[in-house]
Amino acid sequence: MCDHCGCEQRTKEVEIQKHILSANEELAAKNRAHFREKGLRVLNLISSPGAGKTTLLEATIDALRDEIPLAVIEGDPETERDAARIRAKGVPVVQVTTGGACHLDARMVHRAFHQLEGNSFRLLFIENVGNLLCPAAFDLGEDLRVVMVSVPEGSDKPAKYPAAFLKAQVFLITKTDLLPYFDFDLEEAKRLALALNPNLRIIALSAKTGEGMDEWLALLRDLASS
Repeated sequence: MCDHCGCEQRTKEVEIQKHILSANEELAAKNRAHFREKGLRVLNLISSPGAGKTTLLEATIDALRDEIPLAVIEGDPETERDAARIRAKGVPVVQVTTGGACHLDARMVHRAFHQLEGNSFRLLFIENVGNLLCPAAFDLGEDLRVVMVSVPEGSDKPAKYPAAFLKAQVFLITKTDLLPYFDFDLEEAKRLALALNPNLRIIALSAKTGEGMDEWLALLRDLASS
């Protein structure tokens, strides 16, 4: 190992990371095949902490519970608070407590899914650990990856966290009811995201007021019927 730069150590770190990601990709492919066999559609929700993932899920459940059977896998470093909120809505949910890990991986989802298999559902939401960095690197076997940025976070997030947007299919701008109170440029956020990924579907919404929720719900109905 070089005494000045530690190059051998860095090489080992890269090799280990490649091995971890490769193993995850293999299991994610198995997850995806299993989900398809079961006739399920799966969404992976990625955002920073506090962007409103659980609040969005609660509003989505309220709107769709009588139309489409739903289930949720909740990922958090600690506690079952978010799972308790979903459970209160009468929807099957499994909490994955990562013990400090900054993301879910395909193995965690595989184990959690088997705890849900006794339930009947069509859409499965995976609420990933609050983080715009680590979750972007790990395929879980989902059909749709949804990246979320809330108005209080600022409109520059696509430029700062490009990987999360490059691999997503949907970009939700949340908490639009707060636009009058924050310096958030909707057009800038859209422009930065589309520069990275021209195929992104972008929806601006507020789970609190319902603004933009119709477009989000229509997307979910289309996904469930596909």
